[in-house]
Formats: sequence, structure tokens, C-alpha cells
Amino acid sequence: MRRTLITRCAGLVVCLTLFATSIGLAASDTYPSKPIRFVVPFTAGSATDTLARIIGQNVSQTLGQPVIVENVPGANGQIGASMVARAAPDGYTILIGTNSTHAFNQALYKKLTYDHVKDFEPISKLGSIALALVINPQVPAKTTQELIAYAKANPGKLSYGSGAASARLAMEMFKLSADVDILYVPYKSNPQAVADLLGDQVQVMLADMSTTLPSARAGKLRALGVSSAGRSRLAPDLPTMQEAGLKGYDLYAWFGAFAPAKTPEAIVDALDRAFIKAMNDKAVQEALLGAGIEPSSSTPEELAAFVASETKKLAESTKAAGIEPE
Repeated sequence: MRRTLITRCAGLVVCLTLFATSIGLAASDTYPSKPIRFVVPFTAGSATDTLARIIGQNVSQTLGQPVIVENVPGANGQIGASMVARAAPDGYTILIGTNSTHAFNQALYKKLTYDHVKDFEPISKLGSIALALVINPQVPAKTTQELIAYAKANPGKLSYGSGAASARLAMEMFKLSADVDILYVPYKSNPQAVADLLGDQVQVMLADMSTTLPSARAGKLRALGVSSAGRSRLAPDLPTMQEAGLKGYDLYAWFGAFAPAKTPEAIVDALDRAFIKAMNDKAVQEALLGAGIEPSSSTPEELAAFVASETKKLAESTKAAGIEPE
């Protein structure tokens, strides 16, 4: 009798598993059947927004459905990330995440409104971008060394703007390495901080090149250097922080696509293929490079491993920079 019951239960489990699998396969067979939403957790005009719109056009052509980019800024990307974490796991709401949402925030906040591992299915890496050190032209410095010297001679006189976790950490690492006192002023987004930098409400910023360099190239800001270990091929004239004497300084921002947890594997794979195709498209590559973004792609497994590595590394960097979790 007991064996019969166990056999029946085992059979029921198999049937339920097959049923769940068939539902997932059926969903993936018809996917996508309506517009897909790319949630950008930062404002329009940010590097993440620029990347999402460039890639979205190509992904739309590949999948045969419109891709709608929705900006949901706030709390260093927490608001947008939380929205996607709570969305239906059906492949129609995708987070265009960054190192802020999936590595920095874990070190900056004691408690987050989402779990960057449990609440998401990684899809693909999307690219990376170096950060540029820019200043308001009113600051009497034409090199990073001159900025450091001015800041040392005028402790607390300068302030910096930051609307993303990477921009904040970059400047805090700069302050620590250069031993200077520069006041931190938080913003909802980097473009807003740049606007105040142009108006001299803040004087310094170290943020993604896509946001900072256009104003520098227009002569409205002065670019002094880049955050990466080696010079960027997108701004080869700008020396690195290491060249300016800040030993070991190396920081960059990155982007990745994430779906809500429990999204069927077949749908994640379909999205991954679409993102990889987009990143291999010459027109997409040229558009991204023109915006200061180095394109890249990956498998979901590679992105998961990368996120784990970056979370550990950036936790160590945040602690070394003396940033206390909020």
C-alpha cells in the first residue's frame, strides 16, 4: 500500500514537472507577442539610457516587437531595479542594470529594496565605460596634478557632484589617493550633476565619459584624466589617474541586462541571443563607441560570475575609500 502511494506521488511530481515545463515551452514558443520594456534606473541622457536606446532598436528588429525604454531614476538605481524585481517573470520587463544596481549598492546601503542575486536572472553583459575627471573652467587647474595642488591649498573649498554610485566611489577613491578634502553633493542623476557643474554650483566631477565628455569637447568643462588603468581609445589624449601619480587607481562602470527571477530559461536564452546579435552589429558598435561605451556581451552564466566578482571587489574598494553604508 505504502509503495503504491509513493509511486503515485512520484508520478504526480513527474506530471507536475512536465506540466510546468510545457507551460514554459509554450510561453517561449510565442515569445515575444507584445512590446518589451527596458527599464533604465537612471534619467534620460545618462550613459545607461543612451545604451538602452541604441541597443533597443536592434533588439526590436531581431525579436519583431517594439522595445520601449522607460526611465525610473532614484536612489542610485534602487527604484528601477526594485520595479523589475517585482515584475512578472515573462520576459517583457528587463532591467538595463549597471555596476551601481548590481555591485556598488550592495556596499553603499545597509539594506536594499531588492536582492541583486535572488531577484534576477542574468542575461548578458552589455558594455563598459571609463570615467572622466572634469572640472568647471573657473577652477585654476589644467592637469590632475594642478587640481590636487589647488585642493590641498584650499581644503573644503571645492565640491563634487555625483548621481550614481560609481561616480561617488570614483571621487572618494580620488580624495583618498590624493589626500584632499572635496565636499560630496548628491544628485538624483549624473546629468543633473553635470548641469550644476556647468553652472559652478559644484566644481569637480568624476563620472562616465558619455555624460561628461560632450561638455568638455564643447569647451564648457575642462577634462583632466580618465579613471581606467590604461588610456581610453575613445579619449587617448587624456592621461590616467595613475599617470597623475595616483598609484593603483583603476575604476570603470559597466552595464548588463537582467530579467526578474524565475523567467523561463528559454526566454532568457532568446533575449541573450538578441543582445549578442545587437552587440555584434557594426552600426550598434559604432553608435556605442561614439557615446564613449565599449560594447561587450556574454552568456547568462558569465554575467552571473562577473557580478559576483564585481560585488566582492567593489565592497573592498568602498571600504578602503572610507565610505560608510547608509
